[in-house]
Amino acid sequence: MAASQPASPLVPSVDAPALKRLSTLDRFLPCWIFAAMAVGILLGRVYPDLGAALDRVQMAGVSVPIAVGLLWMMYPVLAKVRYETIGAHVRDTKLLGTSLLLNWILGPLVMLGLAWLFLPDMPAYRNGLVLIGLARCIAMVLIWNSLARGSGELAAVLVALNSVFQILTYSVLGWLFLTVVPRWFGADTTTLDVSMGQIAKSVAIFLGVPLIAGFLTRKVLVARKGEAWYDDAFMPKFGPTALLGLLYTIVLMFAMQGQRILAFPIDVLRIALPLLVYFGVMFGVAFWVSRRLGFNYEATASLSFTAAGNNFELAIAVAVATFGIGSGEALAAVVGPLIEVPALIGLVYVSLWARRRFFPADHAVGAH
Repeated sequence: MAASQPASPLVPSVDAPALKRLSTLDRFLPCWIFAAMAVGILLGRVYPDLGAALDRVQMAGVSVPIAVGLLWMMYPVLAKVRYETIGAHVRDTKLLGTSLLLNWILGPLVMLGLAWLFLPDMPAYRNGLVLIGLARCIAMVLIWNSLARGSGELAAVLVALNSVFQILTYSVLGWLFLTVVPRWFGADTTTLDVSMGQIAKSVAIFLGVPLIAGFLTRKVLVARKGEAWYDDAFMPKFGPTALLGLLYTIVLMFAMQGQRILAFPIDVLRIALPLLVYFGVMFGVAFWVSRRLGFNYEATASLSFTAAGNNFELAIAVAVATFGIGSGEALAAVVGPLIEVPALIGLVYVSLWARRRFFPADHAVGAH
């Protein structure tokens, strides 16, 4: 029957071959992510002291094994970026202005509103969500953007822009949202003691190191082997290791924090609900705004994932340093990435569907 119908040319001739071209790791990524979560929780239960052991040595407030995973998953993605084309994105003031509006005005305000709406009686968890909302993403967004076929070059520019604003504004916005705003509602206030130097150190490690490594890798290997070899032979083998880094990081995250999640299931659920709403709202609004402004799919995806993602390593480090490892703020910050991972991988599939639905021309070109 299918042979007698003039089916849409995009579905049989584009989607099926594109799916076949995906590696086994890419095609079943949600399965691997949930399996990594399960393995992590199991490791945490079998070895209860594993979390403390892994957290004993830290880098910029983050466990060194976790830091290794973050650097590992970002390096191949940044090695894929065509740095010679970045200049065009830097000169696009409309696009950069949209990103700044979404990330540094809308994002923090949406998280603040959701934190007060869902957690009016739990100030510690509310503070933790506010810290997450202020920490704009500079790491995992590169993975989600790559999986959704967004612009790697634009994503690199946007995370660099977020890094600069993070250094300059995180402390000020933290003071505003945790000390000033609660007074308006007659609630308890909190003092946030985090310096620009601390944030700059985190950014330098988790963005600067893999960015420099990725740039040098591309520059050196393209000079020696040529661009065709780099793109067609090297990156298809090297690029997928970023997902292995992601899975490794997820296993360790759940191994370190799974016990706390299992010990406070109701609290975790209450923290998770505003986070899920936040990810959906920010992605949806950013995608709609970007499309209305006339950006193509690659730019729209990059803007949307940058707006929806958060810098959990910074939020966790600030929460632990300011309030303590056993605080409600720290628990909320820890729950953040555990909810973000499955939520954002779901949004990757939403984004790919939206490309077929709203950007058919971009979809057809990207599939060939």
